[in-house]
Amino acid sequence: MATSSFKAALARVLVHEGGYVNHPRDPGGATNQGIIQRTYDAYRRSKKLQPRSVQKLTAPERDAIYRRQYWDAIKGDKLPVGVDYVVFDGAVNSGPNQSIKWLQRALGSAYRGQIDGVIGLATFAALEATEDHDALIDRISDRRMAFLKALEPWPVFAGGWTRRVQNVRANGKAEAAGRKDVVAVHIAGAETKATIEDARKAPSPAPADAATGGGIGAGGIAGTLQTLQDQLTPFSAAGNWITTLVVVLAVSGAGLAAGGIAYRWYAKRRAAQLADALDAVPA
Repeated sequence: MATSSFKAALARVLVHEGGYVNHPRDPGGATNQGIIQRTYDAYRRSKKLQPRSVQKLTAPERDAIYRRQYWDAIKGDKLPVGVDYVVFDGAVNSGPNQSIKWLQRALGSAYRGQIDGVIGLATFAALEATEDHDALIDRISDRRMAFLKALEPWPVFAGGWTRRVQNVRANGKAEAAGRKDVVAVHIAGAETKATIEDARKAPSPAPADAATGGGIGAGGIAGTLQTLQDQLTPFSAAGNWITTLVVVLAVSGAGLAAGGIAYRWYAKRRAAQLADALDAVPA
């Protein structure tokens, strides 16, 4: 891969990132041209320079950060045309580790390594064996969308994130085909960082355990009362109200137990779906 691909990919990413923003719901905080304050502070420290507002970010600083922290992290110079830009854009928005995981999972059975977000020999071997880069870009983009939908801020930024991924997908496929008929466009809200730290929490199984335990408890009480009823059979008045109570407890206990089992199934299924979307489990 030619080194010059970095400049072309960066130009597109900068269109998506826009200028200075400080959205209260953006987990990245104050951001200028896609560079958050925390990242800029770290860069300045590495150069023995005093920290300052990211609003004062210079073009050379910006390009150096993008090159080292994102492009080099995904080994962009070694990725196929089009795929390099798609993975690069994902790295900028959600972190290199996450974007590499999307690539690894998108490679499917051709990839024989761990889904670890570390690009190496196994990833490149799988890329070498993958000829249809259009389909690969589609799968990467699909994985990215599944991840975004699993984040807490999704309801707020769904429109911007979705349109950004659509544009990145189209640009990547155009590049892979050697076409120049698709351009990057800026979409308000699309620059908001989308990171694993803001993942939705899986539902707790505690309510299911409580419901199941309550159902079992109610059933136990019903059984005790049934024994008591047998002992009080000669006293019909007492026997009648105990019969009614036994039925109520038995029905409610069965309902609680069934509800608990159903919720536990839901919680387990939802947790598995979130883990898959967040690439916390192998494909």
